[in-house]
Amino acid sequence: MPENTDPPANRTSEPPDDYGAPDSFQKHGAAVEELLGSVGTETQPEPARRLGGLKGRIALVTGGSSGIGKAIALSFAESGVHVAFNYLDTGPEARELARQTATELRSREVRVLYRHCDVRQPEDVKEFVGEVVDELGGLHFLINNAGIGRDRALWRMADEAWDAVMDTNLNGAFFFIRAAAPTLRGQEWGKIVNVASVHGIRGEFGLSNYISSKAGLIGLTRSAALELGPKNINVNAVAPGYIRTTQLTEQVPAEIMDRAREKSVLGRLGDPQDVAELVLFLCSEAARHITGAVIPVDGGYLL
Repeated sequence: MPENTDPPANRTSEPPDDYGAPDSFQKHGAAVEELLGSVGTETQPEPARRLGGLKGRIALVTGGSSGIGKAIALSFAESGVHVAFNYLDTGPEARELARQTATELRSREVRVLYRHCDVRQPEDVKEFVGEVVDELGGLHFLINNAGIGRDRALWRMADEAWDAVMDTNLNGAFFFIRAAAPTLRGQEWGKIVNVASVHGIRGEFGLSNYISSKAGLIGLTRSAALELGPKNINVNAVAPGYIRTTQLTEQVPAEIMDRAREKSVLGRLGDPQDVAELVLFLCSEAARHITGAVIPVDGGYLL
């Protein structure tokens, strides 16, 4: 299905015969007509306005050196939020990617802390969270984004593939929430956003480990919202669909990508920025009364 780029249909500039327009409409008819005309001919949306109340806060983004995590980290930095992120040190390429991301973040004139931290290791997680609080001066936003996939039909799936995905996607998020909870509870304010997936809501062949981990993450989100809510801590999840990242385009076969576009009501894949903007909203005071929610960012894939 081609991407829908058609502008909205032009609105009529005259009310219907039975509208019963009051004198005020007739008096200001020219101005109203001009306004309606401009609405009808506008073809590009206005740029999203930056949400207030974020500047000077401190965010920790797991898996923040690339993809969705990097987009979230950069969006925070552009809003004046100081950023910490971790990455998994798999070699020189991973270290260079993290260094480049840190350079981009610092160019936004915010403080940055980053280092290797294996989310599967609870002591490493606890130590990293402590460093963030000590070196950046606190912690306000925790974004659990780190995740991996090891796709295979379940009857062919090795124990290692199951354990690696569950340990990273679900256990890692739990370890970070547990490590951050004392700081957030102590200040009686904070925001946690878990990056789940539409596959935590709907099953798909070959993804039993990934789906189980993301469904578990949704359950963890709701439980944490109940337990931390009395201390004024909001816990929510975003559920991306197919998002255009390097990992997706390099590892997912073209036919699956085409099928994802066809299933999307909007006829397209998402961009990392689509997820990042929702995360920023959930961390703002505009979302102060939202907790325990799971919000798809899927272009209508689940409909």
